[in-house]
Amino acid sequence: MPPAVAGGRSLLQTRHPARRFPNLLFTGAVAHPAIRGGSSYAGISPPSCNIHNSGMLSLYFTLGGAITVNWGFLLLRIAIGLSILTLLFLSQRFWYRALWRVTSHWGRVTLRVGARLAYIVLLLLTIVTLSQGLVFGRGAFARQSSTMTMITGLWFFSALFAYLAVKTVHGLERIWHLLHAAAVKNTLVPQSAAPGSSNTIAETVADPGRRYFFRAATAAAGAAPFLTAMYGFAAERLNYQVRRIEIPMHNLPSALDGMTIVQISDIHLSGYMSRAQVRRAVDMANDLGADLAVVTGDLITGSGDSISDCVEEVSRLHAPLGTWGCNGNHEIYARAEDEAAYLYSQAGMKMLRHESAQIKFKGASFNLLGVDYQRERTPRGQRQQTLSRVEPLVRRDMPNILLSHNPNTFNRAAELGIELSLAGHTHGGQIQVEILDHRLSPARFITDYIAGLYQRPLFAPAPNERAASNASASRVLSPSLFASPSGPMAHIYVNRGLGTVGAPVRLGVPPEISLIVLRTA
Repeated sequence: MPPAVAGGRSLLQTRHPARRFPNLLFTGAVAHPAIRGGSSYAGISPPSCNIHNSGMLSLYFTLGGAITVNWGFLLLRIAIGLSILTLLFLSQRFWYRALWRVTSHWGRVTLRVGARLAYIVLLLLTIVTLSQGLVFGRGAFARQSSTMTMITGLWFFSALFAYLAVKTVHGLERIWHLLHAAAVKNTLVPQSAAPGSSNTIAETVADPGRRYFFRAATAAAGAAPFLTAMYGFAAERLNYQVRRIEIPMHNLPSALDGMTIVQISDIHLSGYMSRAQVRRAVDMANDLGADLAVVTGDLITGSGDSISDCVEEVSRLHAPLGTWGCNGNHEIYARAEDEAAYLYSQAGMKMLRHESAQIKFKGASFNLLGVDYQRERTPRGQRQQTLSRVEPLVRRDMPNILLSHNPNTFNRAAELGIELSLAGHTHGGQIQVEILDHRLSPARFITDYIAGLYQRPLFAPAPNERAASNASASRVLSPSLFASPSGPMAHIYVNRGLGTVGAPVRLGVPPEISLIVLRTA
């Protein structure tokens, strides 16, 4: 626990839930107790198919009545992974062949061979770095060369989207050519000559204007992703922004009205994020003078990154009520969740891991909860309930604030009566484009809560499927919307995070430091 706050402004108490819970696996309406140890299975029960509200077909196989595997979900993940790898391979082959065609016209053999060898060497280095990145930086080379890591991310990101853009232009050109040929064929009417004479043969002449247009469009489509990626890397990725949000809370004592919380999330200290950049974000957060500081997960990206360096920078956060945090999924990937909690405690901070603390401020109290990253599916693809051990920690006599890295826990949190959830994880998608007043983000594939403030009715039953929680149950709020005629509401704020994963690029979603102001609903 953090040291007591000077002047007696905070009173911290921690509760741990009971750890005895039955471990059950469900298939349809039948519950099978989980079997531990080396059990043998006599046979395979017939598969059962379930069609959920989202329209996705889930195929479950139960082995011996004990192990249930959702092969539909696992096969979908495998198909997505193979598709991405195939696109990466095709894009690299495309640019490899393009370089060979360009250099084939060079007169000097030394220049031609030198350029090709340099490309091959750089490509091998990027492949090695990417391979190590897929195991979250466990290789020594990835730890030593942050520059190479950034080059790798930029190259694969740019080359992939440039390849797709060029192929799109080529496809449009083929479609135009087919339509033009069909139109010309329909307009040509065979002219019948006198008996015994041959028909007139019409010839079509290639349109040079069309050819030059598509050549220029192909060049622009190939160059645009590289230029855009450089802008997202050099400018928007480092454009830290402070966002102030006022959030109405049900059951908030008047003494807590106006209390401020500064939130940072998804730091991802790695080859893409240096200690100096983290220090700058922490200094900006300190300048806000918040009463409470929280860090909602993903301190690092992989096991090759120094979590001690990140915690050392985070420990520079100053707030009267202390600095609190929760683990993200990348702490799990790096197997560093225990180390993060230990380093937090050594630095006078607190990592909440399925725990709660009652904090007193200006004579009133609130309940701060925190959980490790909540998985929505088991390793075998089965859906599982999030926040399964949190209910005993929820208080009814004071407002509750939950730190949960995964925003998809919001539905369950609202059902449990948690008035406010603070999350991250999405990075806002890292890339967001707006087309016809519609914002498109890759994060839409994993959550309905991409970035910003959302609400749903307090104590409303959580839907079985995430897709069922669309606009009818949640909607984005403007900072000035304080009340809803439908009764008390639960809220979640999803921070866009500081760092990046995959490619060191942000477009349309700059990194964020949140200043949350609590208001009485």
